[in-house]
Amino acid sequence: MDVLFSQLFAGLSLGSVLLLAALGLALTFGQMGVINMAHGEFMMAGAYTAFVVQGVVGNAGVSLLVSLPLGFLVGGLLGLLLEATLIHRMYKRPLDTLLVTWGVALVLQQVARDVFGAPNVDVRAPAWLSGAVDLFGLAVPKTRVFILALAVVAVVALAVVLKVTPLGRRIRAVVQNRDLAEASGVSTRTTDRLTFFIGSGLAGIAGVALTLLGSIGPTLGTSYIVDAFLVVVAGGIGQIKGTVIAAFALGLLQATFEYSTTASIAKVLVFVVIVVFLQVRPQGLVSVRTRSLA
Repeated sequence: MDVLFSQLFAGLSLGSVLLLAALGLALTFGQMGVINMAHGEFMMAGAYTAFVVQGVVGNAGVSLLVSLPLGFLVGGLLGLLLEATLIHRMYKRPLDTLLVTWGVALVLQQVARDVFGAPNVDVRAPAWLSGAVDLFGLAVPKTRVFILALAVVAVVALAVVLKVTPLGRRIRAVVQNRDLAEASGVSTRTTDRLTFFIGSGLAGIAGVALTLLGSIGPTLGTSYIVDAFLVVVAGGIGQIKGTVIAAFALGLLQATFEYSTTASIAKVLVFVVIVVFLQVRPQGLVSVRTRSLA
């Protein structure tokens, strides 16, 4: 039972990290069809925001609480700048957005090297997140519990925004039928910008959370961007529910494989499972139900 609980929490912990990395990507990719390869660099920007805030504030506990909203703002503004300058010119051209955002990602990595240096840096975890908590007789790191709770809060907050607010209704309308939404008076241009801001801001929050797991560097985002896209595609394009299910499912699957193999082999096996799954269900776990006369 100890091994079972240990692997279960390891899978949930990995799934929460994947969920934070993929949540904003699911929002922007689902609405605009933009393959944003710079999403990982927005996570990096959030991580370095936490590093800078801690250097200014000093107190690790206070700096983390300040870094979360500030990381959202920094990531969101970077996404808004990218959308306003480049992305809006390339809607319905996904391959072009892939190449352009990949170039932007390389530029942001070099900027991070020039500003913060090439070596990785560390962000101290606050005292109230040091040590472990006892769950079912298992010692679980408090940082992992915090990231899991943060992922749940982010999902709930995003669900509330999409279901309750006028902005959420406009976003859902644009995702389901952009042309009809625009004909109905919805400003798709403004909606796209706000969606990109929120999605990129969520990447900034993910970056702040990743500082609790280890050192950070200019290439932080490249470690998560592929996994984030896999979660989005496996869950269903633009489907938040599918993204949540896929993130935790892949986390549990990788933790299970790692128990009997190595981390690298486990990742390969997860890729194989995803490829096979997409052959059977190419639309992902959750898809939009439509009525068609064809």
